[in-house]
Amino acid sequence: MQDVTSAASVSAGRDREPGPAPIPAAAPGDLLRQLRRRHATDPVTHVERVPSRAGTPAPWPGWAPEELRTAYARRGVSAPWRHQAEAAELAHDRRHVVVATGTASGKSLAYQLPALATLLAEARATVLYLAPTKALAADQLRAVAELEIEGVRPACYDGDTPRAEREWIRRHSRFVLTNPDMLHHGILPGHAQWSGFLRRLRYVVIDECHVYRGVFGSHVSHVLRRLRRQCARYGNTAGPTFVLASATSGDPAATAGRLVGLPVTAVTEDTSPRAGVTFALWEPPLLHAEASASSPTTAAPAPRRAPDAPRPTAPPGPDAEPGDLTQVRRSALRETADLLADSVAAGVRTLAFVRSRRGAEVVATSARRSLDEAVPGLGDRVAAYRGGYLREERRALERALLHGDLLGLASTNALELGVDLVGLDAVLICGYPGTRASLWQQAGRAGRSGQEALAVLVARDDPLDTYLVHHPEALFGTPVEATVLDPANPYVLGPQLACAAAEAPLTAADLELFGDSAKETVEALVEAGALRQRPTGWYWRHRERPKVDLRGEGGAPVCVVEAATGRLLGTVDGGSSHFLLHPGAVYLHQGVSYVVDSLDLEDGCALVHPEEPDWSTHARDVTSLSVVSVRSYVDAGPVGLFLGEVDVTSQVVSYQRRRIATGEVIDTRPLDLPTRELRTVAVWFTLSPESLAEAGVDPADVPGALHAAEHAAIGLLPLLATCDRWDIGGLSTAVHPDTEAPTVFVYDGHPGGAGFAERAYGTAAAWLKATRDAIDECGCEAGCPSCVQSPKCGNGNNPLSKPGAVRVLDVVLNNLPH
Repeated sequence: MQDVTSAASVSAGRDREPGPAPIPAAAPGDLLRQLRRRHATDPVTHVERVPSRAGTPAPWPGWAPEELRTAYARRGVSAPWRHQAEAAELAHDRRHVVVATGTASGKSLAYQLPALATLLAEARATVLYLAPTKALAADQLRAVAELEIEGVRPACYDGDTPRAEREWIRRHSRFVLTNPDMLHHGILPGHAQWSGFLRRLRYVVIDECHVYRGVFGSHVSHVLRRLRRQCARYGNTAGPTFVLASATSGDPAATAGRLVGLPVTAVTEDTSPRAGVTFALWEPPLLHAEASASSPTTAAPAPRRAPDAPRPTAPPGPDAEPGDLTQVRRSALRETADLLADSVAAGVRTLAFVRSRRGAEVVATSARRSLDEAVPGLGDRVAAYRGGYLREERRALERALLHGDLLGLASTNALELGVDLVGLDAVLICGYPGTRASLWQQAGRAGRSGQEALAVLVARDDPLDTYLVHHPEALFGTPVEATVLDPANPYVLGPQLACAAAEAPLTAADLELFGDSAKETVEALVEAGALRQRPTGWYWRHRERPKVDLRGEGGAPVCVVEAATGRLLGTVDGGSSHFLLHPGAVYLHQGVSYVVDSLDLEDGCALVHPEEPDWSTHARDVTSLSVVSVRSYVDAGPVGLFLGEVDVTSQVVSYQRRRIATGEVIDTRPLDLPTRELRTVAVWFTLSPESLAEAGVDPADVPGALHAAEHAAIGLLPLLATCDRWDIGGLSTAVHPDTEAPTVFVYDGHPGGAGFAERAYGTAAAWLKATRDAIDECGCEAGCPSCVQSPKCGNGNNPLSKPGAVRVLDVVLNNLPH
């Protein structure tokens, strides 16, 4: 996050080399008017004006050394903003602090100032900086190095660091920048080699800490506890001070405290200046009747129940674009590509955020084609940016955009964090990014040099997107979500305690670091033969270290290999391989299409051959669920609301081939893949058959009504929990054997849960009210992707009853306590 801004530097902007063939740029308001004229009916459902704001500077803290002030002055920083000074003062006083302010508010100065001042004051002190991505750490390295503070010797230590440099960094660098994965896999297991660094560690900076959510965040919370433990073992009894930086988030102090396991003070008032932003909500138009008629809205009946299982341990692979499976409205990808082309033609420097890697390539390619048709060569001013590119390629694209060589960039959320993109005029957001925090983080990429900016959210044909563009109050003037993580998850805590024991035997005092469940979990590890208890503590029994995946991606990745040449094309995480790499699947890589010949799960390899079919593939699965235990429940008469553990069994059983042009289903082909089992946490509600009959739901319509309510509930949960619909799954049935009643389940798609079901249980009335409104207010007659159809339905969206779903949710809401 290279966003060191100040009272002197923000409005001045930066000198840039002129780009080729300047195009007179349209003002944001004029551009929006031009874009709206593209359609016969106005696609804009709401325009929000976010006013500009003047900054409030503060004097430098008295403890800030003159050398450091001079270094910032060379970069145009004459004084900090008030929130920067406040956070820096807290950190300097050795109080753990999180600064949770908007994009481009200068959070990096807030932690650089106390950290660098300490390094100047204490000749041997050290600082550790953690970022969720390598690119973010690299950007921060540049920011610190440009200050030219003598003796700091900043260095990145990650998987790309040459082995010849690693020893030098361990011995000499006093400001080490890395990521949680390297801390977990490299630094903590080799703690003896880092003993001097850990003994003198004064600050741990955790950048973009709102990213640490769900299973990933739960793992990282224990990695940080292991770090604190090793610091204490090497004599750093006071421990380092944690300074966290976050996008604006709900209850940042509590979330940060849960992450580091210590009390944290929050600084949340953003006192940096902000340019005005025009924020438009954009709903693509409906397709013509003849076009939409060719798209499948129903399919052949599948198994009796209505499973909507997520990939068991991970969201879909990077090439999935779930929002565009069924064409009812014009594709958000096509709409964004046209808007990007129009913005570039108007001379507006524009960044388009797209949810998938394939989507970013599609948007960039389509925009280039449109621009070249209008003005040959103008398409060269647009490019794609995504993970998988070499570091040098990414940096070249960033420079080209900043210098004006590029006017448009279609990017995944790889540019949401860390890259200092000043001078952008507009941001297009293709599909709601999952949280309001991410939405404002992406929108904040425009207007960074003080100029007015335009942000446009282009809705996908999805229940949540449709709800938001028609309920702007859910986006504007509403607090952003609290980050959800659960360090007590036994599927996280057990492996992390095993890692801690492998680093050094666990003692009773150590267990206090890891929470109330640690003693019970250690005893279970002893019983399982993983640990051995001795008078001096608990010892790891095996020669090899525990294999723990921080990001919960479902095991070892599967390699994608071109059969004819043996060339490695890429990898897909194990949790997504059944869906993306089954035999016959179409796999996209860097704009080239391949078809999977075989999938060897034991060896972790899929063989493919290049082919450009006119169809796409969509895997279908069946799921069963059994209740293991109930943690909590609400008895609401004919309605019951429950939270508890469940066992989910799923299997990919077939896949559909669909025409790319029309969405027409060509055929359904069987698959023979192994089943997968998942123990996780679910929220579910039951209804009595009598209450459904009284509400006018015929017995024959009960399965479709429950199924439709389940789909919409899954789609709307990200409104209240920091999850994506691909993080969660669901199942509905007219009579479940464990509840003996009509039941709708929604469960976390990660072993042991990720905190999302708990959030749904705690906000059930608000969650289901938004679900009911989204269905009722949709203009379709029988149900569509904007309300009750799901892109990941294992039963092909059959059966569904839109009016029945409204009645089901009315029964629940009329009885459930608010």
